Amino acid sequence: MNLALYNPYEDLIFDAHFCFLSGALTTESMSVFPEWVLEQFGFGDERIEVMDKMKTYRFSELRLPAAPEVIQKFEALDKTFRTAFDSGYEAVAALDEEIIFQWSGRIVYGLIYLELTYERNRLLREGKEFTLSPYLKRRFTLFHLMMQSLIAPVKFKGRKPWSIVVFPLKFSADIFTYRDDTVNLLFQMGVNGFGMIVCFQDNGALKDKMAGTLAKMQGYVLHPLQFEELYAHFHYLDYILQQKPEYRFEETDEALYVEAVEMKPKDGRPLFGHWDDNIFAQLLSNYWSVYGIEREDILQFQKPRLSYLENPYTTEFVDPESITLPY
Repeated sequence: MNLALYNPYEDLIFDAHFCFLSGALTTESMSVFPEWVLEQFGFGDERIEVMDKMKTYRFSELRLPAAPEVIQKFEALDKTFRTAFDSGYEAVAALDEEIIFQWSGRIVYGLIYLELTYERNRLLREGKEFTLSPYLKRRFTLFHLMMQSLIAPVKFKGRKPWSIVVFPLKFSADIFTYRDDTVNLLFQMGVNGFGMIVCFQDNGALKDKMAGTLAKMQGYVLHPLQFEELYAHFHYLDYILQQKPEYRFEETDEALYVEAVEMKPKDGRPLFGHWDDNIFAQLLSNYWSVYGIEREDILQFQKPRLSYLENPYTTEFVDPESITLPY
């Protein structure tokens, strides 16, 4: 087949008249965050900063131009995810990873789209040219292509482009936590019952690296401290990952198939760069500060780094029930 897929990064098209995913002309829009999430956890009126920190929007104001058929596809996807969400951890963990990728990808890619739209319009008002670095253009082009698997015959085979981890999590019932990194393509969500981490474009390298810790977690319901530390590990590992993701593409009469190439050491460089406890401790303290844990508590002179995931002396997994801090 000769599959012609919309690529807004070829001409840097970010216009309210074109569907963000299909490129079709449209006058309709959809929310970046599923509206039931905003309503159920009551953060629709909370504000989010755009790239240059000069303007904020309410989460409920974040909307994407979308064609009716694209909106319908996302509504069906959201219905599937919400059914699992309402059932709890086991139902979410049983979902096909592609569903989790597309559902969380809607949020992260939607934020990317709005950031780029805002920046483009700002530069145009100032009479300046809007450009993207080759690195970001490639990364966002691939992400957009993979998101089109929801509306076009784009299929994944073999090794997948992502790392996805879903695990049981102990939170108070009314708490919802969410973080994203739109440059490095990371997503984290924690609610009562389960936590979820998605790395959209690491070709499974981060999950492979964390396999030992993930295996030790089996059978436990994580404390929020452990959830934040786990995400900090994924976030920092992504930061020191030294290889760019590569993919094999195969077009048949039925579909365009995408297969991730396993990341390995290359050109004399290890897959991951040097691990710096000082940098990691600073990152982790950003996530733990709500508990009053600062960088100085995490790294103390002549002591191993503080961890609530693994005992630094025995490397055994820390039983969540032994953690006395609130959740």
